[in-house]
Amino acid sequence: MEGRGAADPKPPAEEKLLSSRALVLTGYGGYEKLKLQVKTMKPPRLQPGEVMVRLRACGLNFAELLGKQGLYELLPAPPVVMGMEGSGVVEAVAEDVKDRKVGDRVIAVNRCDMWQELVVLPAKRTYPMPEGMSFEEAAAIPINYLTAYMMLFEMANLRPGKSVLIHMAAGGVGTAATQLCQTVQDVTVFGTASASKHETISQGGVTHPIDYRTKDYVAEIRKISPKGVDIVLDPLGGSDTHKGYNLLKPLGMLIAFGAANCVTGQKKNLLAVAKTWYHQLSLNTLKLMQHNKAISGFHLGYITDEELYDGTIFKLLELYKQGKIKPRIDSCYHFEEVADAMKRMHERQNIGKKSLKCDETARHDKPDFFFFYSFLFFRGDHEVPN
Repeated sequence: MEGRGAADPKPPAEEKLLSSRALVLTGYGGYEKLKLQVKTMKPPRLQPGEVMVRLRACGLNFAELLGKQGLYELLPAPPVVMGMEGSGVVEAVAEDVKDRKVGDRVIAVNRCDMWQELVVLPAKRTYPMPEGMSFEEAAAIPINYLTAYMMLFEMANLRPGKSVLIHMAAGGVGTAATQLCQTVQDVTVFGTASASKHETISQGGVTHPIDYRTKDYVAEIRKISPKGVDIVLDPLGGSDTHKGYNLLKPLGMLIAFGAANCVTGQKKNLLAVAKTWYHQLSLNTLKLMQHNKAISGFHLGYITDEELYDGTIFKLLELYKQGKIKPRIDSCYHFEEVADAMKRMHERQNIGKKSLKCDETARHDKPDFFFFYSFLFFRGDHEVPN
């Protein structure tokens, strides 16, 4: 009989599927637009130079509040996975990658796609975590500390004896900038924050905390330093940029790096946006010359110099090893609690950085956030639709 005695062919081994949870922005608007999805996929085919990282923690930044409202121009249109920084363990590497290996603990940075458990990205966008650094700390380093370092040292050329005004001094960038100011001798830091945060930011290095909610911070600074300050870090925009410019000493510099005054609620407020831009500072070069002042703008998302980017991260990691900087973690939230984390940031309740945990052990003690599971099945494609 045909086939008698022939060994039956072995069925192909089943490829183990991977499961990854992701926070997907499905549209612009309120917290309900962020949905927790679980995708099941085949192991991704890594392209040359890529690694796959299982993230343990992700950072939450003000840019995500803007992105949720459609106010962050670098974020792809929904549906998209937000998040620009994270930390975790390398699970796979492309054949040509020699400086990363499976099991490495790394910091990972990308323009988006970081709010998920499994992420594929270029190996060059990962950085080895120092010994003793927690995953939460690692996820808090890139965006806040890169922003603060480049503004203070690459742009403003911070030197001993200078004075700096840091708005939102209890926030992620604010605490990073305060710590970095402490690495330079005899720098005076004015920091705006609500009164309940003054003791903490004073301990962190703010020389003169000012309650912006109950006092005129311009008048308070003038009482202490009649000539003003040398550097203003302005994440607010609008009328606050005018105030900051007027506070500058001759040869001083204001660095605009945000427009927090545009964000007044869960959803885009066109009136707030229009008001902020209507009051935006407008000067010509003649006025700048007459005042002997400088205005600069900073946006980390548009930094394309990889040597500068990488060099700055390695400087920051060295400062961490030396004990000169240490991210302050305000709170850690699971993916299911992202609305609570965003609300805490929006209401400016945080002191330091908010972290999102990627593990599946979820707490359900905060019922005001209704999350949704949608199961997506991919066939070998590791990219999240965007």
